[in-house]
Amino acid sequence: MSDIVIEARNISKLYRLGTIGSGSLRKDLQKWVQKSILKKEDPYFKTINESDKVVNKEYLWALKNVDFEIKEGEACGIIGRNGAGKSTFLKILSRIVKPTTGTVKGKGKVSSLLEVGTGFHQELTGRENIFISGHMLGMTRSEIRARFDEIVQFSGVENFLDTPVKRYSSGMYVRLAFAVAAHLEPDILIVDEVLAVGDAEFQKKCLGKMKDASSKKGRTIIFVSHNLQAISNLCSNAIWLDKGQVISKGEAKTVVNHYLGAAQKKSWKQEFSIKEAPGNHLIKVLLFELVPQLSSPLSPVDIRTPLVVKFRFYNNTDDIILAVGLHLFTLADECIFDVSHTPGTFKQGIIEGECHIPGNFLNDGSYYFSLIFVKDSSEVLYYYEESLYFEVEDYRENINWYGKWMGYVRPQFPITLSQVDSHLNRKFLT
Repeated sequence: MSDIVIEARNISKLYRLGTIGSGSLRKDLQKWVQKSILKKEDPYFKTINESDKVVNKEYLWALKNVDFEIKEGEACGIIGRNGAGKSTFLKILSRIVKPTTGTVKGKGKVSSLLEVGTGFHQELTGRENIFISGHMLGMTRSEIRARFDEIVQFSGVENFLDTPVKRYSSGMYVRLAFAVAAHLEPDILIVDEVLAVGDAEFQKKCLGKMKDASSKKGRTIIFVSHNLQAISNLCSNAIWLDKGQVISKGEAKTVVNHYLGAAQKKSWKQEFSIKEAPGNHLIKVLLFELVPQLSSPLSPVDIRTPLVVKFRFYNNTDDIILAVGLHLFTLADECIFDVSHTPGTFKQGIIEGECHIPGNFLNDGSYYFSLIFVKDSSEVLYYYEESLYFEVEDYRENINWYGKWMGYVRPQFPITLSQVDSHLNRKFLT
């Protein structure tokens, strides 16, 4: 198709672990002659057999049999865990490294922003570094001059333009470095983890700049980030990589949801027999379970998701006044809440309980639950600590703010605004 600007077929990249070269000048020369002059197979490159465990310990498939197409004007996000092959993927697209197998075809000018600050020299001023970095990124001197004022305004370092960048704060350095890269005008822009640095306001500006380049100017953007909310908002399509292979590709929000759903397949259910159950001679915990109320099994647990916590335990005391408390903590051991039911009298035997936590209550983050069993509202019978871990993902609809939302909870309390009469406004202004 004529609107396809990048097409990759059967892309694989194999790395040899722990060794560079053969260790012998004669063997390295023989290898170079065989590959470069005679165009034959590398004599010291072993054929990789999936069943050969010894060989597989010496080599690593960073990418394996990756196929994809990216159309003109499309913003494509690349997601996956650390070590999934994302950076290798971008380096092949940027023509920094060659694939072991497969081909990549593309059309148009490609610019890569794989590391913020490319070409910066610590001893030179911000003004001088704009010209050097811009030239290294592919801009001509006239193009840099034409966009110089825009670059400086975008960076927000006007007052320090003639100061050596070694005296810049890390935030100022990053802002100026990205400002240069943001004003490139390639047909294809490849960006790796830009949003991992800088403050929230700067991240918002970066995203806005890339979104304008894609939607208004028709440029193709390939964007790698762990900020899944940014991927969902900026990109129309996404590719999920894991262990060098494509797990899913398609519409960005769908791929992100599949990725989050898979990442959250954790131990949300702990069930024990009476013999193996944690506890003591008074209390035995038989079940402790988190049941997110999801619209689809593949949907992520985010701030909108209602949660149900279920538990079952064996009470070994007859006619006991008992209360069970549910404690929620952050991973930093900061208590979010401590809730308990009204104490009641229970007989010896199995007791079940559950607690409902509404959606739009917790902020995004990592949490764990603990259960406490209390007799007569004063005596702790057993405390089942740090037993149920889970993560809550962020969700922001129609909000262009990507910084961390403050607080441990995010309830939707109503706030009302009303317009004050206009003649009062004039009174305040005079």
